[in-house]
Amino acid sequence: MIYFKECTTLEEVKAMYKQLAKQHHPDCGGDTATMQAINSEYAYACAHVIKGENLTSEDTEEQIRMSEEYRAVIEQLMPLTGILIEVVGNWIWVTGNTYPVRKELKGAGLFYASKKVAWYYRSEEFKTKGGKKSLEEIKAKYGSETVRSRQHSNAIE
Repeated sequence: MIYFKECTTLEEVKAMYKQLAKQHHPDCGGDTATMQAINSEYAYACAHVIKGENLTSEDTEEQIRMSEEYRAVIEQLMPLTGILIEVVGNWIWVTGNTYPVRKELKGAGLFYASKKVAWYYRSEEFKTKGGKKSLEEIKAKYGSETVRSRQHSNAIE
């Protein structure tokens, strides 16, 4: 491993992936070959650290599947401009100027929470009922990690 060799936990692998994606994603000035290498190594790194956590093989497979699922969603969101992508607990929240990219958000599997004025993604196992807390209350409870904030288009105006 080149990119994730210092990571010992799944959280460290995820954090490193987010950092690397910010630097090397083609839409952020990086190149496709490097990003593909990072994606390949990410799956291996997740499997490697998860297996070291003494989980059952079913739990290991579930953790790997979830990591890949969330990575794929974030990868689809990275090129979009005018939005803020945050991981809050086990959910991905997208805020900002989302109206122009609403079709892309929906296509990536996100849902719109009108009371929170934000889009979200979560695995089926994290489905909740009610949704009475504000997004700020949710962030205060679970913490928030910004994946990427792209406020402006790279296009020449």
